[in-house]
Amino acid sequence: MEWYEVLILVGAGIIAGFINTLAGSGSLLTLPLFMAFGLSAPVANGTNRIGILFQSLVAIISFKKQDLLDFSTALKIGIPSVMGSLIGAMIAVDVNEDAMKTAIAILLIFMFFLILLKPSRWINSHAGSPPLPLWVQIIVFFIVGLYGGFIQAGVGFFLLAALVLASGFDLIKANALKVLMVFIYTPFSLTVFIVNHQVDYKLGFIVAAGSMLGAWIGARMSVKWGPAVVRFILLAVLLVASVKLLMG
Repeated sequence: MEWYEVLILVGAGIIAGFINTLAGSGSLLTLPLFMAFGLSAPVANGTNRIGILFQSLVAIISFKKQDLLDFSTALKIGIPSVMGSLIGAMIAVDVNEDAMKTAIAILLIFMFFLILLKPSRWINSHAGSPPLPLWVQIIVFFIVGLYGGFIQAGVGFFLLAALVLASGFDLIKANALKVLMVFIYTPFSLTVFIVNHQVDYKLGFIVAAGSMLGAWIGARMSVKWGPAVVRFILLAVLLVASVKLLMG
């Protein structure tokens, strides 16, 4: 591998780690990059989980130092996410995800307008909307975990929506919990891909090196900028991600 290829992979990892920590959908950058380096779609999907795992760990450490993590809540809703991610990953090893792109893009566009038209629900903590019953949250997070295990790209948006609208957290706390939940279920979905020999460790760890740096920056900026700025970043990334999916 040439030195400039390593730089490209690390650079993409930095950007993806930053975007994933601050908003989501950084995998829309790394998945095509892995395929450009010769990996098939399923192997790219599995390899991408290495960077996700390590960037989540770095972000968790940063958010923990800033006292933003609620571990008890994460465990309650993390268990159904793990169950969903295992099923999603098992489906992903045999199914081409291209057929889902249009549907995902439509969901992202829906979220874009939801965040745009209801800013108080995302910026203020418990803004007139108490958490939904726990059993409803369990179903919601199982479905989100199912999607995350299947493709990962864009799962951050759905986790944020669930944490804000179903669990009643403000955007900054939801962002921290989102990262923790991704870290909880990713080892399980990654294991499924490893067992099915759909992981390229060399490319995965090179991108992960950049992802960890991007995640550290993203976690610090998330708190420094506050929920209002993060909301605008979230809107921008949502728009770009949905257009990219629709354009193919």
